Amino acid sequence: MHFFSDALEEYLNQQLDKEADYLEALRRETHLKVIQPRMLSGHYQGRLLALISKLCAPQYILEIGTYTGYSAVCLAEGLRSEGRLTTIEVNEELSSLQQRFWSQSPYQSKIKALVGDALTIIPELEDCYDLVFIDAKKADYTKYLEAVIPKLNDGCLLLSDNILWSGKVVEPISENDKATLELVRYNQLLTDDPRFEQVILPVRDGLSMARYSKPTGA
Repeated sequence: MHFFSDALEEYLNQQLDKEADYLEALRRETHLKVIQPRMLSGHYQGRLLALISKLCAPQYILEIGTYTGYSAVCLAEGLRSEGRLTTIEVNEELSSLQQRFWSQSPYQSKIKALVGDALTIIPELEDCYDLVFIDAKKADYTKYLEAVIPKLNDGCLLLSDNILWSGKVVEPISENDKATLELVRYNQLLTDDPRFEQVILPVRDGLSMARYSKPTGA
């Protein structure tokens, strides 16, 4: 989904901090060796995630959907000195790639990687989170939200990726298109839920930012 001309996008990409060598290498290897490399956050969104995390200064971050681990490192940049990022990925085959590049970063010791179904894992997690990033199976976004709400600290920032889904959210939707139907439902849930303040950023495929306020007495 393109909101700007190629020239303007190139200009925007030039106005970023330099990509760390290990992130650049991870991005290149993902494009060369991994299926669906467009799932990678990439330099622009990676810098945005890092800046958001630094502004929040979270103690605990939860990432649902690790892929090759680019976004995890970016988010970990904002962790407090004793903070921890827990990231969940269903595809075990990506683990060695993640660990190889995380080990080149200053953040490996702060990243805890879990392999399996996030909907099974989340209820068993002991931490409560200051920042959550959802970027996994689109047809399960509402289920992820329901599972994670009990784990959110007051003021937690919930980030959700691919929210505009190449513009499909405003086009006629087939009954068989479960991913798009779910994303439309998810966006509306966050808009209607008084516990969340939401804004959608038209970054790449759409990034939702929602701040959670814990109900009084909860």
